[in-house]
Amino acid sequence: MATAAGSGSNANPAPGGAAARLPVVTGRSRHVLSVLVQNQPGVLAQISGMFASRGFNIDSLAVGETESPQLSRITVVVKGDERHLEQVRKQLEKMIPVVKVQDISREDYVERDLMLLKLRAKAGDRPEVQTLAQIFRARIVDVSPDHLMIEISGKERKIEAFIEAVRGYGILELARTGGIALVRGMGHLEDAPEAPAPPADDEDEASVQGHSEL
Repeated sequence: MATAAGSGSNANPAPGGAAARLPVVTGRSRHVLSVLVQNQPGVLAQISGMFASRGFNIDSLAVGETESPQLSRITVVVKGDERHLEQVRKQLEKMIPVVKVQDISREDYVERDLMLLKLRAKAGDRPEVQTLAQIFRARIVDVSPDHLMIEISGKERKIEAFIEAVRGYGILELARTGGIALVRGMGHLEDAPEAPAPPADDEDEASVQGHSEL
């Protein structure tokens, strides 16, 4: 076990001669969880309720049927303390409808967010808006005399940048799917290794299992 190193002869040992334990330093980082679940009523409420009970605010949540009609994939984007998030992941895996949970933030993965945006755009502004749409690889999917509807997909930061670029024209409505993600290559969630068994004191002595610092 690592111990705290004193400075010169002024270092004071911990009471009873035991080495002083270094304080645990935790930080909030962004994580993308891919949760494979059985298609059953109420599963989504159970998943979101687990995060709420542990004090996590979900940034985005997307759910849809997978290649198997019996299974759905829930993609959860959340920011939080890594040790506590590890506890949530372990608790999720104990739920009967949950088949597998993987924090793919540690992997090489592809993530996409889809947005539809209705923009105020008069005739004189439309060439500029069309230029912005081309730069961001967006598509105009509906046109009316004073408005345009634009579709764009990509990473979260790309979506946010496009919103800021067109905000000055007047955003009337906006809808986003939330992030979805898959790991690159041949591996897939069903082949992911099982999570290690939790320690005896699951709440206080949990260790982080390979989360990336984003």
